[in-house]
Amino acid sequence: MIDFLLGPWELPFMQRAFAVSAVVGLVCGVVGVFVVLRGMAFIGDAVAHSAFPGVALAYALEGNLLLGGAAAGIVTAVLIAFVSQNRRLKEDTVIGVFFAFAFGLGIVLVSTRDSWTTDLSSFLFGQVLAVGPEDVWTVAGLGAVLVTVVLLLRKELVAVTLDRETARAAGLPVFRLDLLLHIVVTTTIVMSLEAVGNILVLALLITPAATARMLTDRLGVMTPLASGIGCAGTLGGLYASYTYDLAAGGSIVVVLTGLFTLAWCLAPRHGLLARARRRAVPPAPGGRVQGLSDPDPPDRP
Repeated sequence: MIDFLLGPWELPFMQRAFAVSAVVGLVCGVVGVFVVLRGMAFIGDAVAHSAFPGVALAYALEGNLLLGGAAAGIVTAVLIAFVSQNRRLKEDTVIGVFFAFAFGLGIVLVSTRDSWTTDLSSFLFGQVLAVGPEDVWTVAGLGAVLVTVVLLLRKELVAVTLDRETARAAGLPVFRLDLLLHIVVTTTIVMSLEAVGNILVLALLITPAATARMLTDRLGVMTPLASGIGCAGTLGGLYASYTYDLAAGGSIVVVLTGLFTLAWCLAPRHGLLARARRRAVPPAPGGRVQGLSDPDPPDRP
């Protein structure tokens, strides 16, 4: 058991992979809470795929793939936030328009090249085992900035998340907060691409927060819990990848999904078994069910 736990840490490339994965898991947990509560999973997928044309263009020009992806993703996120202010169109409709356009543009750009390289493939599928020392520091610094921004504006973001109209009536700059959240989500996604790749990055952003959502009703608990689940899932996925010689990105997502499945089944209040037990309790006189508390309270910040 000791060899299993300590063996991977003797390899420098595994040390860097663990460091990057832990930071990415923590940041995705913090940011993913707002994505889940606001029902922004679709925009997370759209932004992840909208980074594709930026990467393809950077690849064609022999530039930095992550910078190209970040630029394309942020531009798309800003356009979505701006166009969505017109209530004539629902946000998911606007996202669908830009998502399809961005991915189509990426395919067109890729088609101009005769062959694909390992760099472009790593963007799609992730290559966390190949990160260098400079990548570790870049991810750590960027992650610290993202978490700091979210924590500093937590109350405002919570207010907009729970009730946009009330937040607007209270004088909060709803559009600017929407724009900021879109940019934070985009940056988090681009930062996570090296760990799990463009295809699987949405799972890293959504699954830890969704797992925490099954375990608690309180937002103040949900955020650190999602971060802990994100870190545990990424590290567990790397251990599985190292032990069984599997793809690192896919292993991380499988482990995170396994944790979500456990929470969905075994969560003490909202899990499948807990709900089945409540249904099995015979009703008491007066129509109440014995052994049950009051109905679930609303989420509290």
